Amino acid sequence: MKKRKKQGKSTLSQLRPYFAPHKWGFLMSALMVIAQSVCLAIMPSVEGRITTQLAADVTDMAKHISGAGIHYQAILHIILILVIIFIIKTIVGALSMISVTHATQGTMQTLRDALQKKIHTLPVSYFDEHPYGDVLSRITNDVDTISNACQMTLLDIVGGILSVALALVMMYRIQPVMAAVGTLIIPLALLITWVVVRCSQKQFRQQQDAVGQLNGRVTELYTGYHEILLYNKQKSAEQDFRKVNHHLQHYVFRAQFLSSTMSPLILLVTYLIIGSTAALGCNYVLAGGLTLGALQAFINYIWQLNDPLSRISQMSGQIQSAFAAAGRVTDFLAQPNEVPEADPPAELGKVHGQISFQHVSFSYGEREIIHDLSFTAQPGQMVAIVGPTGAGKTTLINLLLRFYDVGSGRILLDGRDIRSFRRDDLRSAFGMVLQDTWLFSGSVADNLRYGKLNARRDEVVSAAKAANVHHFIRTLPNGYDMRVNEEGSNISQGEKQLLTIARALLRDPPILILDEATSSVDTRLEKCLQDAMQNLLRGRTSFVIAHRLSTIRSADLILVLQDGRIVEQGTHQSLMEKGGFYARLYNAQFVQTE
Repeated sequence: MKKRKKQGKSTLSQLRPYFAPHKWGFLMSALMVIAQSVCLAIMPSVEGRITTQLAADVTDMAKHISGAGIHYQAILHIILILVIIFIIKTIVGALSMISVTHATQGTMQTLRDALQKKIHTLPVSYFDEHPYGDVLSRITNDVDTISNACQMTLLDIVGGILSVALALVMMYRIQPVMAAVGTLIIPLALLITWVVVRCSQKQFRQQQDAVGQLNGRVTELYTGYHEILLYNKQKSAEQDFRKVNHHLQHYVFRAQFLSSTMSPLILLVTYLIIGSTAALGCNYVLAGGLTLGALQAFINYIWQLNDPLSRISQMSGQIQSAFAAAGRVTDFLAQPNEVPEADPPAELGKVHGQISFQHVSFSYGEREIIHDLSFTAQPGQMVAIVGPTGAGKTTLINLLLRFYDVGSGRILLDGRDIRSFRRDDLRSAFGMVLQDTWLFSGSVADNLRYGKLNARRDEVVSAAKAANVHHFIRTLPNGYDMRVNEEGSNISQGEKQLLTIARALLRDPPILILDEATSSVDTRLEKCLQDAMQNLLRGRTSFVIAHRLSTIRSADLILVLQDGRIVEQGTHQSLMEKGGFYARLYNAQFVQTE
């Protein structure tokens, strides 16, 4: 229990910097809640005065006292006071809600910005180990859960504590002995709350984790929709989804069931306390030590004790979900960042494009991916990297871009270790066409400008022409202004590949990386690409990874990787004459194409 308390305090302390800029909004809301609670505490006593006045008038009339009757003017005066108090309570309640909503949404915006910024500082290995859906859930679902708790629960908790305190003061003013009995509701309610929260806390954490798993599975089903249909795996996918969904339902049910027992138990205690104090109060009324209106007010104050305690108990599930969500968010924010930059970093300056790998090794966990790899690419050379799946081709590029840092050895750019540069500066020297093409929702022109946001329209068109995609764009509705759907679903895979190549060319980097750049392009488009590549890559250091070896015959240097080692290197002609691994690989592909 102590460990959980420490974790809760640690979570709150980590979130405090995000709430601090909006503290005045929360303070304003708290002041309005205080005013609202004071109004609420006054109302039962004022209502009791009406009952006392009516009881006195009826008693005088029953005794046939001369001039006895209902004092309507006095009663109307009391009702007017009640109306004024109610109006004030309503106004301050609205102001409180407005203040806390503004402060909460400002805090959540700050928190989301921090999470988004954190994403860009995390090492690539984090995303290799954590499902995309789980990361998405922390930024969306978990932040929304915290937001709902702050916006609604915070007011109820602060208002509830004040209402309980003021109700106790008023109860002890009316009758101390009865108040002592009525006060028993508090420790009993707290005991019930503590027991239920302790039993359900683990379930709420599992519930939030299950939501993240469900989001991850939904993302997989969506992104792999065509493959699922192609391989007739609909039933298998449905079974996997039902399994995850069943786990979520199981944890949600257990968490909500346990937390839902709290309110009925507190209500039972409240009725027992009211019955006891009402019986005791009747004796005081008959003895003349208490007015009927005071007894009515006292019972209303007991309900004022019950209401916030019941609301807090009903919100226990939301509170625990919020703590679980806050724990997941702070856990994400506390993840270690990438290896720190060099201090001070070296100036990149003009890049000539010489790349040198010197005895580079890299391991992912305990598995060695790259072993003692050495080669040099001279400025303007086209370097092709080939090899079977898992040979380390993409890892080599990831090391060059510092998505990962080398385990041993070093990589030099124009004779300087790439670790001496800021990552942003280093990557600004590269243009890259990824194996999985990525287009965002926006116009075709905006997608091409992604690598150079200030590019003029004529520069965009020139890059498209250079990538042999200009003619295709002209055939689209609205041409360069056509809106691309999310993930580019309204453009074929081949055209998307060419658009991403045009994007890289518009950036005009000194070094170009084509990662499986032609693997998704049909024969016709591949011919267009090959014709353009001879001119596009001239004067620019380039690295090309391709399974189609026919596309890299003109490469200045071909690196043949196998199990993370360079087993052969040279030109296409020299490697074919050697008759080694590359020649066998090339001939095998040539036979397949016959």
